[in-house]
Amino acid sequence: MLGPYTLLISDAPSNAPYILTGTGATIVLFGLFGCFATCRGRPWMLKLYAVFLSLVFIAELIAGISGFIFRHEIKGTFLTTYSDAVLKYDGRDDRSLAVDGVQRRLHCCGVYNYTSWFSSAYFATRGVPASCCVSFSDCSEADLKNATVAELKVYKQGCYDLVMSFIESNMGIIAGVTFGVAFSQDVDQAAGHHGNRHKHPQHPGQPWLNQMTSGM
Repeated sequence: MLGPYTLLISDAPSNAPYILTGTGATIVLFGLFGCFATCRGRPWMLKLYAVFLSLVFIAELIAGISGFIFRHEIKGTFLTTYSDAVLKYDGRDDRSLAVDGVQRRLHCCGVYNYTSWFSSAYFATRGVPASCCVSFSDCSEADLKNATVAELKVYKQGCYDLVMSFIESNMGIIAGVTFGVAFSQDVDQAAGHHGNRHKHPQHPGQPWLNQMTSGM
């Protein structure tokens, strides 16, 4: 489901869905490993789990900071690829279906507004795509071919501004969630290490007893 939409933010087919799936599966497996390590109380297992949590913590911080720093580059890339998808829209390929999905779900039309479709090859033969229609029952193909009538039938807001407004307004929430998840993992790591120390306390006289045992 995610694959077609990644084409709107990339010039080439993306492996993002596979990367996200693999990352999620890895985190689940290491989470189970952490539970097993806690139950068994093996120090080397807990240390390995702590190393994994540390790596995830660092990766999440880098991803969150990078997304905030390069947000303008992301916006520029999305504008370029989305504009290209509109120009080359045919209503059948993956990028075209992704454009339709965005317009239906976000109630928007075109890049900046419905006039973005006037320069596309699709408009010359079919008009504005039906995914721009406010009401499908009151939006015929003849209406969509007429620029004047189409203005009254389609969504007024462009998709680019809507998507960028959503990203800007939620950037603080996204950053907060990223740091929150990363911090919670760091706390889990510290708690696991603290719990392991209490589970296997070292008796104050244990070194002396070991020396006596070895001497005997």
